[in-house]
Amino acid sequence: MRERPETIYDVVVIGGGPAGMMAAGTAGKNGAKVLLIEKNASLGKKLIITGGGRCNVTNAETDTRKLLEKFGDSGKFLFSTFSQFGVQEALDFFNSRGMKTKVENELRVFPVSNKAQSVWNVLNDYMREGKVAIKTHTAVENFVMRDDSTIESVRIMGDEIKAKSFILATGGKSHPETGSTGDGFDWLRTLGHTVIDTAPSLVPIKLSDPWVKNLSGISLPMVKFSLMQNNYRQSLHKGKMLFTHVGISGPAVLNISDEIRELLEYGAVTIIADLLPALDHKQIDTMILEAFQGEINKKFKNISTRLLPDKLMQTLGALAGIDSETPCHSVSRESRLRLGQLLKALPLHVSGVLGLEKAVITSGGIALEEVDFKTMRSRKISNLYVTGDILNIARPTGGYSLQLCWTTGFVAGQHASK
Repeated sequence: MRERPETIYDVVVIGGGPAGMMAAGTAGKNGAKVLLIEKNASLGKKLIITGGGRCNVTNAETDTRKLLEKFGDSGKFLFSTFSQFGVQEALDFFNSRGMKTKVENELRVFPVSNKAQSVWNVLNDYMREGKVAIKTHTAVENFVMRDDSTIESVRIMGDEIKAKSFILATGGKSHPETGSTGDGFDWLRTLGHTVIDTAPSLVPIKLSDPWVKNLSGISLPMVKFSLMQNNYRQSLHKGKMLFTHVGISGPAVLNISDEIRELLEYGAVTIIADLLPALDHKQIDTMILEAFQGEINKKFKNISTRLLPDKLMQTLGALAGIDSETPCHSVSRESRLRLGQLLKALPLHVSGVLGLEKAVITSGGIALEEVDFKTMRSRKISNLYVTGDILNIARPTGGYSLQLCWTTGFVAGQHASK
């Protein structure tokens, strides 16, 4: 009986997240024989939970130069990559495959369905069109190298899978329960690459203020934040804020978490929050006074000021020294003014940032100088391509992370299949 010929793939993609699915589908559409390996039972586990399950597909800033400014110093590496597959190409990709999109605040793009499953379906169909073979429940153990310092195969469960090219799409370390446990970083180090240590990025902030746990779930559409250390304002930010059971979160908060983590290495950090940035002190005091006079005989706990959610106002009243049982006509002028002051400058005392289990992404990854961004190919291993969160690229929340996956995944798939 003759032995079956050994299967050698054109491209093996390791990691079935958004970047891996895009890379595999693109390589397959180009006619390559592609295998996608995923250690989870299903693909796109993190994709399904992103954006609260709605999936912030991209950011609708189609001017590449303006978009890449959001990536800070890393942006200079990405021009050639985004010139091949940018925001408009990503929108066309999903729209042309029947997934309608909509633009919300800060140019965030979501599926009209409000379901991440819609994004997953498009990517799954894309891979099916490209006849991509998929192995789930399969953990890669390591790479097998040739004498010429290229990769010959990956080892899985005692077996080896050979390919001409390999695409690494294993993600960072955020949400480890979804499979992002940093395996790719270990392999890259073994292959001789420089890997910058990862740290949680875009994470909620922990506060030491005991009253904050009573406000969990309350969100404010626009807050102005001043980051303070040693009585100096380090930076100023504004945007949506959400109170949690341990502190604060929301888009604006996530975007300052990296800076806060770095500042904490040098001492205590306080966030001064202006909860009503559209109003000045005098306007706020007038509105509080009108609320008191309109319900003059009611207890403070029973009035509604229309300024902020009642529960938040009651908490701030307590901080201002107003007893909840005090009738409005008995609230002193000093206490009323203190309440107004807290509305404009509420001190939030930072005790830390949440860890990897709550990170939207992680900073850190392969050194960018060791990647050819025209092709996403490693400058050290000529048949290895890298994508997505495995790159040392920090970016804000708002669709930028997934766009990075679509762009680098497409470019890697395009060039690996050649």
